Amino acid sequence: MRYQDLLRRSVRNLLSAKARTLLTAGAIAVGTFALTLTLGASNGARSYVNKIINSNFDPTELVVTKDTRAFGNGDNSTPPEYDGSFGSTLVPGGLETQIKRLSDDDLTKLKAIPGVQEVRIANSVSVQYITAPGQRKYVATVVPFSPAQKPDLLAGSVTQLNENAVLLPEGFLKVLGFDTAAAAVGKKVTIAVQKQVDQTGIVSALTQGGAPNAIADAQMRPSMHKDYTIAAVAKKPTAIISASEFIVYAQPKTAQALRDYKTTGSSDYHRYLAVNAKIRNGGDKATLTLVQKRIKALGYGAQSVEDTQKFLTQIVSVLQGIVTAFGFIAIVASLFGIINTMYISVLQRTREIGLMKALGMHKKDITKLFRIEAALIGLLGGLIGAVSAVLFGTALNPTIAQKLNLGDQRLLEFQLGQIVILIGVLVLVATLAGLFPARKASQLDPIQALRTE
Repeated sequence: MRYQDLLRRSVRNLLSAKARTLLTAGAIAVGTFALTLTLGASNGARSYVNKIINSNFDPTELVVTKDTRAFGNGDNSTPPEYDGSFGSTLVPGGLETQIKRLSDDDLTKLKAIPGVQEVRIANSVSVQYITAPGQRKYVATVVPFSPAQKPDLLAGSVTQLNENAVLLPEGFLKVLGFDTAAAAVGKKVTIAVQKQVDQTGIVSALTQGGAPNAIADAQMRPSMHKDYTIAAVAKKPTAIISASEFIVYAQPKTAQALRDYKTTGSSDYHRYLAVNAKIRNGGDKATLTLVQKRIKALGYGAQSVEDTQKFLTQIVSVLQGIVTAFGFIAIVASLFGIINTMYISVLQRTREIGLMKALGMHKKDITKLFRIEAALIGLLGGLIGAVSAVLFGTALNPTIAQKLNLGDQRLLEFQLGQIVILIGVLVLVATLAGLFPARKASQLDPIQALRTE
């Protein structure tokens, strides 16, 4: 019997029991809906991570540290031995930990490694305050601007960001007295940096009985004030990365000069938690990996942009796996509904099956008939669930973007290829679920079937 004839008969049989067909397909649709939304959310999250990475990091650079524990690696079974290079940093969970810091000698070693084109210091500096003429003072952090960064600007241009200029975030506009971003470009702001307290020196003075002088020196720390021109104003970042809302970007030499003034005379002078090593021909993955191995061989930690992406998307993958598992559980449960529906259909159509066999219909055609019906139920459920998820997600995207301040970024991104594959898998699984009822139908004795009331 031709497939076209079997398909038409299968459609007629399903339409003759519309309610049962829709209820069975609806159970599959629930799982498909969850899986489609999960795929859309994971696509959107990965797209967002990639956008942030591509806008802020140079793929030809490696982030290098002296302590591999800075990347969550290294031996944590015993506490590390202390040396003078240790500094504090935060780890996930907001806890403070001590890691070794890079020195000028380390930078010299890194520059000498074959394949390393340039070593760029990337450490930020917390300044005393930033202000504008006639305005109040506000805390800020100055961060070296990377050539790989692609900030979303409200006004100005990063090409004007010289050693006497800064890139001001939108969050400072109103408080510093600027009505618009355009009005701020070209104006002056003052950044003040205060000498850092040398905690080691104070402790030493206290133990030697020099407490009054040590405390007085700490309170009388000198400050440096310098004016900078606003080269551009960066748009307010998304709520997800709102910690960067009050970061002022400056040329690396400018940031380094501020940091040097602040830390001169302290144990933090020319000590760096991390630096960026630009790799010659770093766009070639094999070259980047080779130089990364050379850096690690000297005992340093080195992480590429790709490593960072993997780390950031790891949590997305875990959450995706959890939700996917629940979606598959719903689909597996619905498969029993297909088996039950098809089995009841066989019982109700026993005389019809007997008549078809008596008229010469082969067993394999009867098997195909019921398998096609099961596949159509799977296809219907998959289409209902996927289309509903796409419509729901598309309608929800603007609200999510507004709540999270994502701008034009969509948190739910649906890919046609993924949806087609998902529906195809559902049709295949539904077909397999219909094997047992189909086999039972093909094994019916035509004489006995015709005698059935």
